[in-house]
Amino acid sequence: MARHVVTGAAGFIGSALVDRLLAQGDEVVGVDDLSTGRRRFLEAALATGRFRLVERDVTDPAALEGLLAPDVATVFHLAANADVRFGVERPRRDLEQNTIATWNVLEAMRRAGAPRIVFSSTGSVYGEAPVFPTPEDCPFPVQTSLYGASKLAAEGLVQAYAEGFGIRGYVFRFVSIVGERYQHGHVLDFAAQLLRDPARLRVLGNGRQRKSYLYIGDCLDAIQVALAAPSTRKVEIFNLGTDEYVTVDDSIAVICEELGVTPRREYTGGDRGWIGDNPMILLDCKRIRALGWTPRLTIREGVRRTVRWLLENRWIVPEART
Repeated sequence: MARHVVTGAAGFIGSALVDRLLAQGDEVVGVDDLSTGRRRFLEAALATGRFRLVERDVTDPAALEGLLAPDVATVFHLAANADVRFGVERPRRDLEQNTIATWNVLEAMRRAGAPRIVFSSTGSVYGEAPVFPTPEDCPFPVQTSLYGASKLAAEGLVQAYAEGFGIRGYVFRFVSIVGERYQHGHVLDFAAQLLRDPARLRVLGNGRQRKSYLYIGDCLDAIQVALAAPSTRKVEIFNLGTDEYVTVDDSIAVICEELGVTPRREYTGGDRGWIGDNPMILLDCKRIRALGWTPRLTIREGVRRTVRWLLENRWIVPEART
């Protein structure tokens, strides 16, 4: 039985990861300030007796004080600001919640002697990539979002701490994740709009942006496969995504079908919805596939499951945010 610490434990990916670790018999300490995370997502975890939730903000340098030790197998650092869209309106948030928070976690690990970090990064670090599918060693173009830039800076800190202090690092560059407990992103925004007004849908951009998405279960499978594989590198970096993409319009069609609506689509125009909304995201995932992993669900199946979960959990659906 291993012991782990998960930051952002009450969030979408974090809570699913907590359940996965507990299911394999491990003990977990979750850290979350519950500003966006949901205690409700952790009810089953809390009932196991092998999970403890600590309400702390990882932007505080003392957030992990007393929680880490050399016998903590892995720190899964998932706490972050994940809202790319409003970065230019609140630029300090990405710096504090993504970059500085990651430094706080790494420094706490160094002091405590915790050996390994798993860091949730993003395909946004590639900016508007010059090649598709985009491999892990693609030359980085100019950053297009404060979110991507803050995550790239955090990756640099992981690599520097690996070199300087011997901490093993695993960096996973996700596409957008969908599935049960989803609480941020286009599926929720469109569903919220359509539940309020099934006759009209406002779409940022022209609807032809091409994006890749990954189902939460497939994401967690990939992380487990990577952590179990032999490695001699100080830091392993993996893209996580599918080998396909859909347009925003394709995704809307699936959402509308699940909701049984045929709205009039009103486009704001342009090839992107906001600053940092890259018109195409498609990652090359050969590295993780070479370890034997393959996604079980297509993008459309993942979106369908997400919509169905939202319909069964309308308490989480806010007013439309677009």
